[in-house]
Amino acid sequence: MDCWKQERSNTWTFPTLILCLYGFFFMMKPSEPFLTPYLTGPDKNLTILKVTNQIFPVWTYSYLALLFPVFLITDYMRYKPILLLQGISFIITWLLLLFAQGVLAMQMVEFFYGMATATEVAYYAYIYSVISTDHYQRVTSYCRSITLVAATVAAVLGQLLVSLADVSYFHLNAITLASVSLAFVCSLFLPMPQKSMFFHRKGVSQTLPGPDKAVAAVGADGPSNCREDEGSVSAERAPTPTQQADDAKPQNHAFGVLVQLSKDLRDCYSSRKLLYWSLWWALATAGFNQVLNYVQVLWDFRAPSHSSAVYNGAVEAIATFLSSVTSFIVQYMKINWDLFGELALGIFSAIDAGSLFLMHFTTNIWACYAGYLIFKACYMLLITIATFQIAANLSMERYALMFGFNNFVALAIQTILTVVVVDSKGLGLNIVTQFLIYGSYFAVIAGIFLIRSICMLVSSKCERKIARSCKEHLNRAEHESKEQIVTGSMTRL
Repeated sequence: MDCWKQERSNTWTFPTLILCLYGFFFMMKPSEPFLTPYLTGPDKNLTILKVTNQIFPVWTYSYLALLFPVFLITDYMRYKPILLLQGISFIITWLLLLFAQGVLAMQMVEFFYGMATATEVAYYAYIYSVISTDHYQRVTSYCRSITLVAATVAAVLGQLLVSLADVSYFHLNAITLASVSLAFVCSLFLPMPQKSMFFHRKGVSQTLPGPDKAVAAVGADGPSNCREDEGSVSAERAPTPTQQADDAKPQNHAFGVLVQLSKDLRDCYSSRKLLYWSLWWALATAGFNQVLNYVQVLWDFRAPSHSSAVYNGAVEAIATFLSSVTSFIVQYMKINWDLFGELALGIFSAIDAGSLFLMHFTTNIWACYAGYLIFKACYMLLITIATFQIAANLSMERYALMFGFNNFVALAIQTILTVVVVDSKGLGLNIVTQFLIYGSYFAVIAGIFLIRSICMLVSSKCERKIARSCKEHLNRAEHESKEQIVTGSMTRL
């Protein structure tokens, strides 16, 4: 065991380097901020209505259909094959985007892009299968940072090529194809993991000696190791979602794992704190993804690309930078999140709603850009806080499970929004009215959490007042008792 850990500790640099290269190239897509102008321009000659109501919804549907099975298959196949599948999906996406024509072909583009998005879970999960626990924080930081850098570089490069070098959108997509192809080549050099988080666990002791075993048994009996009042020690010692299934017969192993995962979900969501943070996560992420998916259409409506200068790349670069700054400052915010966390969710969700209403009512493209920057920065700030609050109370396996399920719920909500609001088979609303709906959606989220936070603060204040009253009463009683004792003593004298 010790030799195995030492070997993994000594070999973390190579997979980390390859992962960072892979992350850089698959995020290095300079054509992405200009997708809508490309589809509605002379290269594809599609109308805004077809792009909005018939093509873009396919991404949401395919993502929803693939997310849950991909989540399980990713762990079962130990990540690398899914990374290869992601690379292939990206390549097919941009080959079709470059050379195919028509609505059906562009719907196929959205399907394969949905597959690539669904398989993205393998990128971060791979880290924990080949890297020792000593390097988790460092490697996670490297991989997340490199993707942010790549997204920023891609947006800036795309804007510079379009504005200064007059490069066509077709050639931007050709550059993206070259980048995702390099990402696929990098993934070929990744070592194949020997274990995974749920289905293939190696180097983990099945029985814990002495007191540790007793602690593990207590943690497995109920939701206690998911709740916020548990320490990090119990989270580390608590059994992982698959330890109880490991004793089953080989043919029943997969079924046992699924049963255990369902029990873990039930236990984790029995914590009220985690439930409300997860509720905000799912609701806000659904709205955020919906806005991200259709904001280019709104920009193109406010300032048509065929007659106006397009600054989508510059706006995305600034938005990414602001998002990284807001995510970074979270670590310096000394706030009692248990008491004021939901108030923050309500306030910043209200700001998100206001920015979306601004994008709906204004006809100025610069105001639209400003609203988007505010919207994305606020969401990234809150999702970082929510991620920390959930992760701080769970073991890694349970966090991964809860993260996946929250995203699945978010995608289900997003699909409902798409079917009702966007799809031509539903209401098929125009893009301006859609943003009125999205603003109202975030206003409802803000209302839910503001009302709940006010109730929590009032309840907390009442509890403190009662506690203070009880303390004063006890102090008074104690003082009177002492006075009676002194008086009695003097009377006897």
